[in-house]
Amino acid sequence: MSSRVDDDDHNLESLGYKPSFRREFSNLATISFAFSIMGLCSSVATTFNTPLLLGGPASATWCWLLGSCMCFTLGSSIAEIVSAFPTCGGLYTASARLCPSTHRAVVGWLVGWLNILGQIAGISSTEFGLASMILGAVSIALPDFVITPGKTVGLFTGLLITHGILNSLATKYLAFFTRSFVFVNLGTTIVIVIVLLATTPRSEMHPASYVFGSQGIINQTGGWNNGVAFLFGLLSVQWTMTDYDATAHISEEVRRAAYAAPSAIFIAVIGTGILGWILNIVLVLCSGPIGNLPGASGSAFLQIMVTRMGIPAALFLWTFVCLTAFFVVQTALQACSRMLYAFSRDHGLPDSGYFNHVSRLTQTPLRAIWLATGVSILPGLLDLASPVAANAIFALTAIALDTSYIIPIFLRRLYANHPEVRFKPGPFYMGSGIIGWAANVACISWTLFVCVIFSLPTILPVTKDNMNYASVITIGVVIVSGVWYILSAHRHYHGPSSNLTDAGTGAKLGVNQGNSAQELVMDVDEKKPQSGSIA
Repeated sequence: MSSRVDDDDHNLESLGYKPSFRREFSNLATISFAFSIMGLCSSVATTFNTPLLLGGPASATWCWLLGSCMCFTLGSSIAEIVSAFPTCGGLYTASARLCPSTHRAVVGWLVGWLNILGQIAGISSTEFGLASMILGAVSIALPDFVITPGKTVGLFTGLLITHGILNSLATKYLAFFTRSFVFVNLGTTIVIVIVLLATTPRSEMHPASYVFGSQGIINQTGGWNNGVAFLFGLLSVQWTMTDYDATAHISEEVRRAAYAAPSAIFIAVIGTGILGWILNIVLVLCSGPIGNLPGASGSAFLQIMVTRMGIPAALFLWTFVCLTAFFVVQTALQACSRMLYAFSRDHGLPDSGYFNHVSRLTQTPLRAIWLATGVSILPGLLDLASPVAANAIFALTAIALDTSYIIPIFLRRLYANHPEVRFKPGPFYMGSGIIGWAANVACISWTLFVCVIFSLPTILPVTKDNMNYASVITIGVVIVSGVWYILSAHRHYHGPSSNLTDAGTGAKLGVNQGNSAQELVMDVDEKKPQSGSIA
Protein backbone atom coordinates (compact mmCIF):
# COMPACT_ATOMS: atom_id res chain seq x y z
CA MET A 1 0.00 0.00 0.00
CA SER A 2 2.75 2.43 1.02
CA SER A 3 4.80 1.77 -2.13
CA ARG A 4 1.76 2.43 -4.31
CA VAL A 5 1.15 5.76 -2.57
CA ASP A 6 4.83 6.62 -2.98
CA ASP A 7 4.61 5.85 -6.70
CA ASP A 8 1.50 8.02 -7.03
CA ASP A 9 3.17 10.88 -5.20
CA HIS A 10 6.31 10.60 -7.32
CA ASN A 11 4.19 10.68 -10.49
CA LEU A 12 2.46 13.80 -9.16
CA GLU A 13 5.81 15.43 -8.44
CA SER A 14 6.93 14.62 -11.98
CA LEU A 15 3.91 16.58 -13.18
CA GLY A 16 5.10 19.57 -11.15
CA TYR A 17 3.04 19.38 -7.96
CA LYS A 18 3.77 18.37 -4.39
CA PRO A 19 1.36 15.89 -2.76
CA SER A 20 -1.10 17.74 -0.52
CA PHE A 21 -3.86 15.20 0.11
CA ARG A 22 -4.18 11.76 1.68
CA ARG A 23 -4.85 8.99 -0.84
CA GLU A 24 -7.88 7.38 0.78
CA PHE A 25 -9.95 6.50 -2.30
CA SER A 26 -9.76 2.81 -3.24
CA ASN A 27 -10.79 1.36 -6.62
CA LEU A 28 -14.33 0.75 -5.35
CA ALA A 29 -14.65 4.24 -3.90
CA THR A 30 -13.35 5.77 -7.13
CA ILE A 31 -15.77 3.81 -9.33
CA SER A 32 -18.60 4.68 -6.94
CA PHE A 33 -17.59 8.35 -7.17
CA ALA A 34 -17.69 8.24 -10.99
CA PHE A 35 -21.15 6.63 -11.02
CA SER A 36 -22.40 8.98 -8.32
CA ILE A 37 -21.39 12.14 -10.17
CA MET A 38 -23.82 11.08 -12.92
CA GLY A 39 -26.53 10.00 -10.47
CA LEU A 40 -28.51 8.04 -13.03
CA CYS A 41 -32.03 7.74 -11.59
CA SER A 42 -32.06 11.19 -9.97
CA SER A 43 -30.60 12.91 -13.04
CA VAL A 44 -33.19 11.29 -15.29
CA ALA A 45 -35.91 12.23 -12.80
CA THR A 46 -34.74 15.84 -12.82
CA THR A 47 -34.63 16.21 -16.62
CA PHE A 48 -37.21 13.69 -17.89
CA ASN A 49 -39.80 16.42 -18.48
CA THR A 50 -37.68 17.98 -21.23
CA PRO A 51 -37.59 15.11 -23.77
CA LEU A 52 -41.05 13.78 -22.88
CA LEU A 53 -42.93 17.08 -22.98
CA LEU A 54 -41.03 18.84 -25.78
CA GLY A 55 -40.21 16.16 -28.34
CA GLY A 56 -42.40 13.33 -27.10
CA PRO A 57 -41.80 9.78 -25.79
CA ALA A 58 -39.72 8.73 -28.82
CA SER A 59 -37.38 11.65 -28.11
CA ALA A 60 -36.76 10.33 -24.59
CA THR A 61 -36.00 6.86 -25.93
CA TRP A 62 -33.82 7.56 -28.97
CA CYS A 63 -32.03 10.69 -27.75
CA TRP A 64 -30.73 8.78 -24.76
CA LEU A 65 -29.32 6.02 -26.98
CA LEU A 66 -27.80 8.47 -29.45
CA GLY A 67 -26.42 10.78 -26.77
CA SER A 68 -24.97 8.01 -24.60
CA CYS A 69 -23.11 6.50 -27.57
CA MET A 70 -21.53 9.87 -28.34
CA CYS A 71 -20.83 10.49 -24.66
CA PHE A 72 -18.92 7.22 -24.68
CA THR A 73 -16.48 8.68 -27.23
CA LEU A 74 -16.08 11.80 -25.09
CA GLY A 75 -15.65 9.81 -21.88
CA SER A 76 -13.03 7.56 -23.51
CA SER A 77 -11.11 10.57 -24.83
CA ILE A 78 -11.19 12.22 -21.41
CA ALA A 79 -10.12 9.01 -19.64
CA GLU A 80 -7.11 8.80 -21.95
CA ILE A 81 -5.94 12.30 -20.97
CA VAL A 82 -6.73 11.81 -17.27
CA SER A 83 -4.59 8.66 -17.28
CA ALA A 84 -1.64 10.69 -18.55
CA PHE A 85 -2.21 13.65 -16.20
CA PRO A 86 -3.77 12.46 -12.91
CA THR A 87 -3.85 15.79 -11.03
CA CYS A 88 -6.67 17.58 -9.22
CA GLY A 89 -6.63 20.22 -11.97
CA GLY A 90 -7.99 17.59 -14.37
CA LEU A 91 -8.18 18.58 -18.00
CA TYR A 92 -7.40 22.16 -17.06
CA THR A 93 -3.90 21.15 -15.97
CA ALA A 94 -3.51 18.76 -18.91
CA SER A 95 -4.21 21.58 -21.35
CA ALA A 96 -0.87 23.18 -20.41
CA ARG A 97 1.08 20.19 -21.67
CA LEU A 98 -0.94 19.89 -24.84
CA CYS A 99 -0.08 23.25 -26.39
CA PRO A 100 3.09 25.29 -26.99
CA SER A 101 4.36 27.49 -24.17
CA THR A 102 3.27 30.67 -25.97
CA HIS A 103 -0.37 29.57 -25.76
CA ARG A 104 -0.28 27.88 -22.37
CA ALA A 105 -1.56 30.76 -20.24
CA VAL A 106 -4.45 31.68 -22.57
CA VAL A 107 -5.53 28.05 -22.98
CA GLY A 108 -5.30 27.37 -19.23
CA TRP A 109 -7.27 30.51 -18.46
CA LEU A 110 -10.06 29.64 -20.93
CA VAL A 111 -10.31 25.96 -19.97
CA GLY A 112 -10.11 26.79 -16.27
CA TRP A 113 -12.95 29.30 -16.27
CA LEU A 114 -15.18 27.19 -18.53
CA ASN A 115 -14.66 24.20 -16.25
CA ILE A 116 -15.36 26.22 -13.11
CA LEU A 117 -18.50 27.71 -14.69
CA GLY A 118 -19.75 24.26 -15.70
CA GLN A 119 -19.06 22.74 -12.31
CA ILE A 120 -20.75 25.58 -10.43
CA ALA A 121 -23.77 25.28 -12.75
CA GLY A 122 -23.75 21.50 -12.27
CA ILE A 123 -23.83 21.77 -8.48
CA SER A 124 -26.52 24.44 -8.58
CA SER A 125 -28.75 22.65 -11.10
CA THR A 126 -28.52 19.31 -9.29
CA GLU A 127 -29.25 20.87 -5.91
CA PHE A 128 -32.08 22.87 -7.46
CA GLY A 129 -33.43 19.63 -8.94
CA LEU A 130 -33.19 17.91 -5.56
CA ALA A 131 -35.09 20.73 -3.85
CA SER A 132 -37.81 20.49 -6.52
CA MET A 133 -37.97 16.71 -6.12
CA ILE A 134 -38.41 16.94 -2.35
CA LEU A 135 -41.12 19.61 -2.62
CA GLY A 136 -42.81 17.62 -5.39
CA ALA A 137 -43.04 14.64 -3.07
CA VAL A 138 -44.49 16.86 -0.34
CA SER A 139 -47.16 18.11 -2.76
CA ILE A 140 -48.11 14.50 -3.52
CA ALA A 141 -48.40 13.62 0.18
CA LEU A 142 -50.11 16.90 1.09
CA PRO A 143 -52.41 17.99 -1.79
CA ASP A 144 -52.97 21.43 -0.25
CA PHE A 145 -49.26 22.21 -0.17
CA VAL A 146 -48.29 24.97 -2.62
CA ILE A 147 -44.79 25.04 -4.14
CA THR A 148 -43.44 28.57 -4.51
CA PRO A 149 -40.08 29.87 -5.83
CA GLY A 150 -39.28 31.13 -2.33
CA LYS A 151 -39.73 27.68 -0.79
CA THR A 152 -37.66 26.07 -3.55
CA VAL A 153 -34.77 28.54 -3.23
CA GLY A 154 -34.86 28.34 0.58
CA LEU A 155 -34.63 24.54 0.59
CA PHE A 156 -32.00 24.70 -2.18
CA THR A 157 -29.82 27.01 -0.06
CA GLY A 158 -30.20 24.88 3.07
CA LEU A 159 -29.22 21.73 1.17
CA LEU A 160 -26.12 23.41 -0.27
CA ILE A 161 -24.98 24.51 3.19
CA THR A 162 -25.50 20.94 4.41
CA HIS A 163 -23.30 19.63 1.60
CA GLY A 164 -20.66 22.21 2.44
CA ILE A 165 -20.57 20.93 6.02
CA LEU A 166 -20.32 17.29 4.92
CA ASN A 167 -17.55 18.07 2.43
CA SER A 168 -15.57 19.64 5.26
CA LEU A 169 -14.97 16.19 6.73
CA ALA A 170 -11.60 14.49 6.36
CA THR A 171 -10.89 12.61 3.14
CA LYS A 172 -11.03 9.18 4.79
CA TYR A 173 -14.64 9.80 5.84
CA LEU A 174 -15.56 11.10 2.37
CA ALA A 175 -14.04 7.98 0.81
CA PHE A 176 -15.87 5.73 3.29
CA PHE A 177 -19.27 7.30 2.53
CA THR A 178 -18.63 7.33 -1.22
CA ARG A 179 -18.19 3.55 -1.38
CA SER A 180 -21.91 3.03 -0.79
CA PHE A 181 -23.12 5.61 -3.31
CA VAL A 182 -22.93 3.32 -6.35
CA PHE A 183 -25.10 0.66 -4.73
CA VAL A 184 -27.85 3.12 -3.85
CA ASN A 185 -27.68 4.72 -7.29
CA LEU A 186 -27.78 1.57 -9.42
CA GLY A 187 -29.90 -0.40 -6.96
CA THR A 188 -32.64 2.23 -6.90
CA THR A 189 -32.70 2.39 -10.70
CA ILE A 190 -33.03 -1.39 -11.06
CA VAL A 191 -35.77 -1.61 -8.42
CA ILE A 192 -37.78 1.18 -10.08
CA VAL A 193 -37.55 -0.57 -13.45
CA ILE A 194 -38.71 -3.89 -11.98
CA VAL A 195 -41.56 -2.41 -9.91
CA LEU A 196 -42.89 -0.30 -12.80
CA LEU A 197 -43.01 -3.35 -15.09
CA ALA A 198 -44.64 -5.44 -12.36
CA THR A 199 -47.34 -2.90 -11.47
CA THR A 200 -48.33 -1.76 -14.97
CA PRO A 201 -51.04 -3.93 -16.57
CA ARG A 202 -49.93 -5.23 -19.95
CA SER A 203 -53.05 -3.74 -21.52
CA GLU A 204 -51.99 -0.26 -20.35
CA MET A 205 -48.45 -0.45 -21.67
CA HIS A 206 -47.79 1.65 -24.76
CA PRO A 207 -47.09 -0.11 -28.07
CA ALA A 208 -43.65 -0.11 -29.69
CA SER A 209 -44.79 2.52 -32.20
CA TYR A 210 -45.31 4.92 -29.28
CA VAL A 211 -42.05 4.08 -27.51
CA PHE A 212 -39.81 3.90 -30.58
CA GLY A 213 -41.83 5.06 -33.58
CA SER A 214 -43.41 8.11 -35.16
CA GLN A 215 -46.46 7.87 -32.88
CA GLY A 216 -44.16 8.87 -30.04
CA ILE A 217 -43.03 12.14 -31.63
CA ILE A 218 -45.26 14.72 -29.96
CA ASN A 219 -44.13 18.28 -30.57
CA GLN A 220 -45.11 20.64 -27.76
CA THR A 221 -42.54 23.41 -28.35
CA GLY A 222 -45.05 25.87 -29.74
CA GLY A 223 -43.30 26.49 -33.05
CA TRP A 224 -40.16 24.45 -33.63
CA ASN A 225 -40.31 21.73 -36.27
CA ASN A 226 -40.38 18.08 -35.21
CA GLY A 227 -36.67 17.59 -35.83
CA VAL A 228 -35.57 20.35 -33.47
CA ALA A 229 -38.20 19.37 -30.88
CA PHE A 230 -36.90 15.79 -31.03
CA LEU A 231 -33.29 16.92 -30.47
CA PHE A 232 -34.22 18.85 -27.32
CA GLY A 233 -34.42 15.40 -25.74
CA LEU A 234 -30.62 15.31 -25.76
CA LEU A 235 -30.55 17.62 -22.75
CA SER A 236 -31.43 14.77 -20.39
CA VAL A 237 -28.60 12.44 -21.42
CA GLN A 238 -26.03 15.19 -21.91
CA TRP A 239 -26.74 16.70 -18.51
CA THR A 240 -26.73 13.29 -16.81
CA MET A 241 -23.54 12.04 -18.48
CA THR A 242 -21.31 15.03 -17.91
CA ASP A 243 -18.73 16.13 -15.34
CA TYR A 244 -16.61 13.15 -16.40
CA ASP A 245 -13.46 14.86 -15.17
CA ALA A 246 -14.84 15.08 -11.62
CA THR A 247 -12.99 11.83 -10.99
CA ALA A 248 -9.80 13.49 -12.23
CA HIS A 249 -10.27 16.31 -9.73
CA ILE A 250 -9.97 13.83 -6.85
CA SER A 251 -7.10 11.89 -8.46
CA GLU A 252 -4.61 13.29 -5.94
CA GLU A 253 -6.71 11.47 -3.31
CA VAL A 254 -6.93 8.19 -5.30
CA ARG A 255 -4.61 5.20 -5.03
CA ARG A 256 -3.07 4.13 -8.35
CA ALA A 257 -4.67 7.21 -9.85
CA ALA A 258 -3.35 6.75 -13.41
CA TYR A 259 -5.20 3.40 -13.52
CA ALA A 260 -8.17 3.89 -11.20
CA ALA A 261 -9.42 7.33 -12.31
CA PRO A 262 -9.69 6.66 -16.09
CA SER A 263 -11.04 3.15 -15.51
CA ALA A 264 -13.75 4.53 -13.25
CA ILE A 265 -14.76 7.09 -15.90
CA PHE A 266 -14.88 4.40 -18.61
CA ILE A 267 -16.92 1.94 -16.52
CA ALA A 268 -19.35 4.63 -15.30
CA VAL A 269 -20.05 5.93 -18.80
CA ILE A 270 -20.84 2.45 -20.13
CA GLY A 271 -22.95 1.46 -17.12
CA THR A 272 -24.90 4.71 -17.00
CA GLY A 273 -25.53 4.66 -20.74
CA ILE A 274 -26.93 1.12 -20.84
CA LEU A 275 -28.97 1.22 -17.65
CA GLY A 276 -30.22 4.72 -18.46
CA TRP A 277 -31.60 3.60 -21.81
CA ILE A 278 -33.47 0.74 -20.14
CA LEU A 279 -34.89 3.15 -17.55
CA ASN A 280 -36.11 5.59 -20.22
CA ILE A 281 -37.76 2.81 -22.24
CA VAL A 282 -39.60 1.49 -19.16
CA LEU A 283 -40.72 4.99 -18.10
CA VAL A 284 -42.18 5.67 -21.55
CA LEU A 285 -43.71 2.20 -21.75
CA CYS A 286 -45.53 2.70 -18.44
CA SER A 287 -46.21 6.44 -18.72
CA GLY A 288 -49.93 6.34 -19.44
CA PRO A 289 -51.70 9.25 -21.22
CA ILE A 290 -49.22 12.06 -21.85
CA GLY A 291 -51.95 14.59 -21.10
CA ASN A 292 -51.79 13.56 -17.42
CA LEU A 293 -48.11 14.49 -17.17
CA PRO A 294 -46.23 16.01 -15.40
CA GLY A 295 -49.01 16.00 -12.78
CA ALA A 296 -49.41 17.94 -9.55
CA SER A 297 -45.79 17.44 -8.48
CA GLY A 298 -44.42 18.94 -11.68
CA SER A 299 -42.31 15.80 -12.22
CA ALA A 300 -43.39 13.36 -14.93
CA PHE A 301 -41.05 10.72 -13.47
CA LEU A 302 -42.70 10.90 -10.04
CA GLN A 303 -46.20 11.04 -11.50
CA ILE A 304 -45.58 7.84 -13.48
CA MET A 305 -44.42 6.12 -10.29
CA VAL A 306 -47.47 7.35 -8.35
CA THR A 307 -49.86 6.23 -11.10
CA ARG A 308 -48.41 2.72 -11.29
CA MET A 309 -47.28 2.00 -7.72
CA GLY A 310 -49.60 4.10 -5.60
CA ILE A 311 -48.56 7.00 -3.38
CA PRO A 312 -46.94 5.07 -0.46
CA ALA A 313 -44.70 2.86 -2.62
CA ALA A 314 -43.84 5.71 -4.98
CA LEU A 315 -42.82 8.05 -2.17
CA PHE A 316 -40.79 5.30 -0.51
CA LEU A 317 -38.75 4.72 -3.67
CA TRP A 318 -38.63 8.46 -4.35
CA THR A 319 -36.73 8.83 -1.07
CA PHE A 320 -33.87 6.84 -2.60
CA VAL A 321 -34.05 8.83 -5.83
CA CYS A 322 -33.63 11.99 -3.75
CA LEU A 323 -30.82 10.33 -1.82
CA THR A 324 -29.06 9.64 -5.13
CA ALA A 325 -29.34 13.32 -6.06
CA PHE A 326 -27.94 14.17 -2.63
CA PHE A 327 -24.93 11.98 -3.42
CA VAL A 328 -24.47 13.69 -6.81
CA VAL A 329 -24.13 17.10 -5.17
CA GLN A 330 -21.83 15.67 -2.52
CA THR A 331 -19.39 14.36 -5.14
CA ALA A 332 -19.80 17.37 -7.45
CA LEU A 333 -19.01 19.83 -4.67
CA GLN A 334 -15.93 17.84 -3.73
CA ALA A 335 -14.70 17.89 -7.35
CA CYS A 336 -15.43 21.60 -7.80
CA SER A 337 -13.58 22.55 -4.63
CA ARG A 338 -10.51 20.67 -5.87
CA MET A 339 -10.67 22.52 -9.18
CA LEU A 340 -10.88 25.88 -7.39
CA TYR A 341 -7.97 24.80 -5.19
CA ALA A 342 -5.92 23.90 -8.29
CA PHE A 343 -6.78 27.16 -10.05
CA SER A 344 -5.83 29.16 -6.97
CA ARG A 345 -2.62 27.14 -6.73
CA ASP A 346 -1.78 28.31 -10.25
CA HIS A 347 -2.64 31.96 -9.41
CA GLY A 348 -5.77 31.89 -11.57
CA LEU A 349 -7.96 33.48 -8.87
CA PRO A 350 -7.52 37.04 -7.56
CA ASP A 351 -6.98 35.69 -4.05
CA SER A 352 -3.19 35.78 -3.58
CA GLY A 353 -3.33 32.03 -3.01
CA TYR A 354 -5.89 32.28 -0.18
CA PHE A 355 -7.97 29.36 -1.51
CA ASN A 356 -4.81 27.32 -2.16
CA HIS A 357 -4.86 26.10 1.40
CA VAL A 358 -5.26 22.63 2.87
CA SER A 359 -6.53 22.32 6.42
CA ARG A 360 -4.09 20.55 8.73
CA LEU A 361 -7.00 19.06 10.65
CA THR A 362 -8.93 17.48 7.78
CA GLN A 363 -6.34 17.48 4.96
CA THR A 364 -8.99 19.03 2.70
CA PRO A 365 -9.20 22.50 1.06
CA LEU A 366 -11.82 23.96 3.42
CA ARG A 367 -11.62 27.47 1.99
CA ALA A 368 -12.16 26.22 -1.56
CA ILE A 369 -15.06 24.04 -0.37
CA TRP A 370 -16.93 27.01 1.09
CA LEU A 371 -16.11 29.20 -1.91
CA ALA A 372 -17.71 26.58 -4.16
CA THR A 373 -20.69 26.32 -1.79
CA GLY A 374 -21.28 30.06 -1.66
CA VAL A 375 -20.92 30.71 -5.39
CA SER A 376 -23.19 27.73 -6.24
CA ILE A 377 -26.08 29.44 -4.45
CA LEU A 378 -26.12 32.32 -6.95
CA PRO A 379 -27.47 30.50 -10.07
CA GLY A 380 -30.37 29.09 -8.05
CA LEU A 381 -31.58 32.61 -7.31
CA LEU A 382 -32.68 32.80 -10.96
CA ASP A 383 -35.77 30.87 -9.92
CA LEU A 384 -36.97 33.91 -7.99
CA ALA A 385 -36.99 35.86 -11.28
CA SER A 386 -38.22 33.17 -13.66
CA PRO A 387 -38.59 29.39 -13.18
CA VAL A 388 -38.17 28.90 -16.95
CA ALA A 389 -34.98 30.98 -16.96
CA ALA A 390 -33.67 28.88 -14.06
CA ASN A 391 -33.88 25.80 -16.31
CA ALA A 392 -31.07 27.32 -18.40
CA ILE A 393 -28.69 26.21 -15.62
CA PHE A 394 -29.07 22.63 -16.84
CA ALA A 395 -28.09 23.51 -20.42
CA LEU A 396 -25.32 25.76 -19.11
CA THR A 397 -23.74 22.81 -17.28
CA ALA A 398 -23.46 20.71 -20.44
CA ILE A 399 -22.29 23.59 -22.65
CA ALA A 400 -19.55 24.87 -20.33
CA LEU A 401 -18.21 21.51 -19.14
CA ASP A 402 -18.23 19.73 -22.49
CA THR A 403 -16.58 22.71 -24.19
CA SER A 404 -13.82 22.70 -21.57
CA TYR A 405 -13.31 18.99 -22.30
CA ILE A 406 -12.93 19.15 -26.07
CA ILE A 407 -10.33 21.94 -26.01
CA PRO A 408 -7.49 19.74 -24.64
CA ILE A 409 -8.66 16.84 -26.82
CA PHE A 410 -8.42 19.10 -29.88
CA LEU A 411 -5.06 20.54 -28.80
CA ARG A 412 -3.59 17.08 -28.32
CA ARG A 413 -4.22 16.31 -31.99
CA LEU A 414 -3.42 19.78 -33.30
CA TYR A 415 0.02 19.95 -31.68
CA ALA A 416 0.85 16.24 -31.73
CA ASN A 417 4.11 16.86 -33.62
CA HIS A 418 5.07 20.15 -32.00
CA PRO A 419 8.52 20.02 -30.33
CA GLU A 420 7.22 21.61 -27.12
CA VAL A 421 4.28 19.21 -26.77
CA ARG A 422 5.00 15.77 -25.41
CA PHE A 423 1.97 13.61 -24.76
CA LYS A 424 3.14 10.54 -22.89
CA PRO A 425 0.19 8.12 -22.68
CA GLY A 426 -0.83 6.65 -19.37
CA PRO A 427 -2.05 3.08 -18.80
CA PHE A 428 -5.43 3.90 -20.38
CA TYR A 429 -4.63 4.56 -24.03
CA MET A 430 -6.67 4.01 -27.19
CA GLY A 431 -3.58 4.02 -29.38
CA SER A 432 -2.43 6.26 -32.19
CA GLY A 433 -4.52 4.52 -34.84
CA ILE A 434 -8.04 4.89 -36.16
CA ILE A 435 -9.83 4.11 -32.88
CA GLY A 436 -8.34 7.02 -30.99
CA TRP A 437 -8.73 9.41 -33.89
CA ALA A 438 -12.35 8.38 -34.50
CA ALA A 439 -13.27 8.84 -30.84
CA ASN A 440 -11.61 12.27 -30.68
CA VAL A 441 -13.16 13.59 -33.90
CA ALA A 442 -16.59 12.21 -33.03
CA CYS A 443 -16.70 13.73 -29.53
CA ILE A 444 -15.47 17.15 -30.71
CA SER A 445 -18.00 17.30 -33.55
CA TRP A 446 -20.82 16.07 -31.34
CA THR A 447 -20.09 18.55 -28.55
CA LEU A 448 -20.13 21.50 -30.96
CA PHE A 449 -23.45 20.24 -32.34
CA VAL A 450 -25.21 19.86 -28.98
CA CYS A 451 -23.92 23.24 -27.82
CA VAL A 452 -25.92 24.78 -30.66
CA ILE A 453 -29.03 22.79 -29.73
CA PHE A 454 -28.76 23.72 -26.05
CA SER A 455 -28.42 27.40 -26.91
CA LEU A 456 -31.87 27.48 -28.53
CA PRO A 457 -34.97 28.54 -26.58
CA THR A 458 -37.13 25.46 -26.06
CA ILE A 459 -40.46 27.27 -26.31
CA LEU A 460 -41.70 29.58 -29.06
CA PRO A 461 -42.49 32.42 -29.27
CA VAL A 462 -39.52 33.66 -27.26
CA THR A 463 -40.19 36.01 -24.35
CA LYS A 464 -38.04 37.34 -21.53
CA ASP A 465 -39.55 34.67 -19.29
CA ASN A 466 -38.80 31.63 -21.46
CA MET A 467 -35.54 32.81 -23.03
CA ASN A 468 -32.67 30.29 -22.82
CA TYR A 469 -29.91 32.22 -21.08
CA ALA A 470 -27.36 29.36 -21.14
CA SER A 471 -25.41 30.63 -24.15
CA VAL A 472 -25.66 34.23 -22.95
CA ILE A 473 -24.14 33.34 -19.56
CA THR A 474 -21.40 31.18 -21.13
CA ILE A 475 -20.37 33.84 -23.66
CA GLY A 476 -20.61 36.51 -20.95
CA VAL A 477 -18.23 34.62 -18.65
CA VAL A 478 -15.78 34.02 -21.51
CA ILE A 479 -15.82 37.72 -22.48
CA VAL A 480 -15.51 39.01 -18.91
CA SER A 481 -12.70 36.58 -18.06
CA GLY A 482 -10.97 37.45 -21.35
CA VAL A 483 -11.09 41.18 -20.64
CA TRP A 484 -9.93 40.53 -17.10
CA TYR A 485 -6.98 38.50 -18.41
CA ILE A 486 -5.94 41.19 -20.88
CA LEU A 487 -6.22 44.06 -18.40
CA SER A 488 -4.83 42.46 -15.27
CA ALA A 489 -4.68 38.69 -14.83
CA HIS A 490 -1.88 38.12 -17.38
CA ARG A 491 0.50 39.70 -14.86
CA HIS A 492 0.01 36.96 -12.27
CA TYR A 493 -1.36 34.01 -14.23
CA HIS A 494 1.04 32.14 -16.51
CA GLY A 495 -0.75 28.83 -16.83
CA PRO A 496 -0.52 25.79 -14.55
CA SER A 497 2.73 26.17 -12.61
CA SER A 498 4.79 24.00 -10.29
CA ASN A 499 4.42 24.37 -6.54
CA LEU A 500 7.45 22.23 -5.74
CA THR A 501 9.20 24.51 -3.26
CA ASP A 502 11.26 21.85 -1.55
CA ALA A 503 14.86 22.11 -2.75
CA GLY A 504 15.45 18.41 -2.21
CA THR A 505 12.48 17.47 -4.35
CA GLY A 506 13.53 19.83 -7.08
CA ALA A 507 17.08 18.54 -7.06
CA LYS A 508 15.89 14.94 -7.09
CA LEU A 509 13.79 15.62 -10.14
CA GLY A 510 16.57 17.63 -11.73
CA VAL A 511 14.64 20.88 -12.16
CA ASN A 512 14.94 24.45 -11.03
CA GLN A 513 12.49 26.01 -8.61
CA GLY A 514 9.80 28.31 -9.94
CA ASN A 515 9.48 26.55 -13.29
CA SER A 516 6.09 26.27 -14.88
CA ALA A 517 4.44 22.88 -14.75
CA GLN A 518 5.04 22.32 -18.45
CA GLU A 519 8.72 23.27 -18.29
CA LEU A 520 9.19 21.02 -15.27
CA VAL A 521 7.50 18.04 -16.91
CA MET A 522 9.44 18.45 -20.14
CA ASP A 523 12.66 18.56 -18.11
CA VAL A 524 11.69 15.43 -16.21
CA ASP A 525 10.72 13.59 -19.41
CA GLU A 526 14.15 14.31 -20.88
CA LYS A 527 15.82 12.77 -17.82
CA LYS A 528 13.60 9.68 -17.74
CA PRO A 529 14.49 6.56 -19.70
CA GLN A 530 12.08 5.96 -22.55
CA SER A 531 9.77 3.28 -21.22
CA GLY A 532 6.12 2.58 -20.75
CA SER A 533 6.02 3.89 -17.22
CA ILE A 534 3.46 6.45 -16.19
CA ALA A 535 4.50 10.07 -16.69
